Amino acid sequence: MTVVTDLAAPAVAVAEPTPMWRQRARIFFSNKLATVSVIFLLVIIFGCYVVPLFYSTNQSNAALALMTPFNQAPSAAHWLGTDSSGYDELGRIFYGGGYSLTLGILAGFITIVVGTLYGMISGFFGGFTDTVMMRVLDAFLSIPYLFFLITLVSIFGRSTTFLIVVIGLTGWWGNARIIRGDAMLIRGLEYSQASKAMGGSKWHIIRRHVFPNSISNIVTVATFSVADAILFLSALGFLGLGIKLPETDWGTMLQSGTTALQSANYWWEVYPLAIVFILVVVAINYIGDALRDAFEVRLVER
Repeated sequence: MTVVTDLAAPAVAVAEPTPMWRQRARIFFSNKLATVSVIFLLVIIFGCYVVPLFYSTNQSNAALALMTPFNQAPSAAHWLGTDSSGYDELGRIFYGGGYSLTLGILAGFITIVVGTLYGMISGFFGGFTDTVMMRVLDAFLSIPYLFFLITLVSIFGRSTTFLIVVIGLTGWWGNARIIRGDAMLIRGLEYSQASKAMGGSKWHIIRRHVFPNSISNIVTVATFSVADAILFLSALGFLGLGIKLPETDWGTMLQSGTTALQSANYWWEVYPLAIVFILVVVAINYIGDALRDAFEVRLVER
């Protein structure tokens, strides 16, 4: 008797791998504090760049501001009152926030680019190159950073462009050390050594292996650099070395509000801005923590 069997095996459905961006998004948004921070930061960005188009207030004409009552308490006409110069306080928070966020982002971008390049070159090449570059970095780190900023701004002025450049080009020192550590570790791993044995150049290894596997720390350091740039700009503004009037930043506003608060109970000139300022910096740090996890290679399925 002949037995006929069906040799065709049943098709097995193979699940398609989840796209990398979706995995990273899932990891990021699983962090509830980071999710809330993103929403809050988007609201602040909308307020600083879009709301002034609808909530129109005078923020640049000092002569016109003199016609507005100074230190006026919150009212229907001025929701957060006016400051000691007659400017609408709510509009001033948005106006100063636009400058603080823009300068912080641009200075942070310069910081992470310079710090990443410096740290990767130093850590990957090693030897005499690393020794010289690290001694130069040690010399920079021995200088009190805020004092160094104050000195530069006092000598060369405090234009908006100069503040971006000086904060960006002096804030990368600590970042370079972090990236250098990654480069030193990755250059000794098997895939880097295999690429070198196969004739890959040093720049090829940096581009294809060191940089992609350092992206977690790079993204984290980048977000912290933005927060640090906003903090240092605000510190300069609080010391009277921030953006020149009639433009302003949050640090300059806090300095003016603190002076007014000492003479009378003009709480609306300090507390609302202080709360926004602190929450923005904290939100950026939470987002940085979540981005570090999202770009961590070990947490992403292949």
